[in-house]
Amino acid sequence: MKNGKKPIVPRRKTRARAPVVVAAASSATVVTAKITGAILRVLFLEDSHMDIELIRHMLLASGRNIALTAVETREAFQKELGRRPLDLILSDYSLPTFDGRKALEMAQNVAPGVPFIFVTGTMGEEVAIDMLKKGATDYVLKNRLGRLVPAVERALSETDQRLAHQRAEEKLQRSHDKLRALTGHLQFVREEERTRIAREVHDELGQALTGLRLDLAVLSGLVSGSRESQRKIKTMAAQIDATILTVRRIATDLRPGVLDNLGLAAAIEWQAAEFQERTGIRCQMKIEVEEIIWERNFSSACFRIFQETLTNIIRHAAATRVEVLLTQNDHELILTVADNGCGITEKQIAHGLSIGLIGMKERAAQMGGEVSLVGRAGHGTTVTMRVPLTATVAIAEGTS
Repeated sequence: MKNGKKPIVPRRKTRARAPVVVAAASSATVVTAKITGAILRVLFLEDSHMDIELIRHMLLASGRNIALTAVETREAFQKELGRRPLDLILSDYSLPTFDGRKALEMAQNVAPGVPFIFVTGTMGEEVAIDMLKKGATDYVLKNRLGRLVPAVERALSETDQRLAHQRAEEKLQRSHDKLRALTGHLQFVREEERTRIAREVHDELGQALTGLRLDLAVLSGLVSGSRESQRKIKTMAAQIDATILTVRRIATDLRPGVLDNLGLAAAIEWQAAEFQERTGIRCQMKIEVEEIIWERNFSSACFRIFQETLTNIIRHAAATRVEVLLTQNDHELILTVADNGCGITEKQIAHGLSIGLIGMKERAAQMGGEVSLVGRAGHGTTVTMRVPLTATVAIAEGTS
């Protein structure tokens, strides 16, 4: 020390602490710590002010922006639950006039999905397990508060993951709904187009060919000459007759007139007879529905499902017999098609590229129904379509 002067020691800079605002609202104590970041809204059910302060400081030490509301009565807890959104609920288990079990029930009813952690000094293992089964996120004993912040972080992380998963599922569901609506629209447009083409093929080509056939018959009476000329005329007439039959078949395949004129049951019966005649596979029919004409789109979808089922039998089943049952109850229309073929496998049912099966299921889903398939190796396959008879499946006007 020179000249009797004390050395100058620089003052150490102290880091300013974040200000804390404490306010009282009725029987709830609201504590907010101003720290950078999103506010973590915490509701704490606790009757010990010392425990409230201790846990508040522990949460602040985690570096989060905390808005903590402390309550100690049932009425205050219920009021705070419904007043604003919450991110976390902490609760003692044993209170003078209220307990954690009832608090958990209230939280699940009013704020489901919000993490609920017991912070308590008394909780047996059996009680803790029971609370976890009833929906509590975790529990921390007051003599082991070192677990509190990790438990909170884990609960918040799991909640974020769950919400992200839920949002992804909702987005996927919206996309699925849009795709289903688009599929339904495309099926409707395609059915309308098939109807239009069938009508034009039947009316325009059918009438033109019929007229040509009549003109040829007149020409045959006018032509007198060699047998060769008469033979050619007869050959041309036979070709025109065959073409007329082909046109009628194409028009019928595009849109069977029986479906619009006589209804779904008659159309299914007609299709089964056509299937038997074309393939030689014996087809037994049993119709147990009222003879009515259902709404056009409903009938079309059910009929196309039946057509696709028969097509799959031809392509894959190697069956010799098919049994068809069409029935209904108060709520559903049920179509069952069973064959005695090789039997579809679970792998084939689950195959994502089976366009025919996907189309059948999608058509049924458009009507709020379902298509199920059950196969047994060597014992055939049973296809069951169940669709609800709702108010939208109205009977066509003028029918009884």
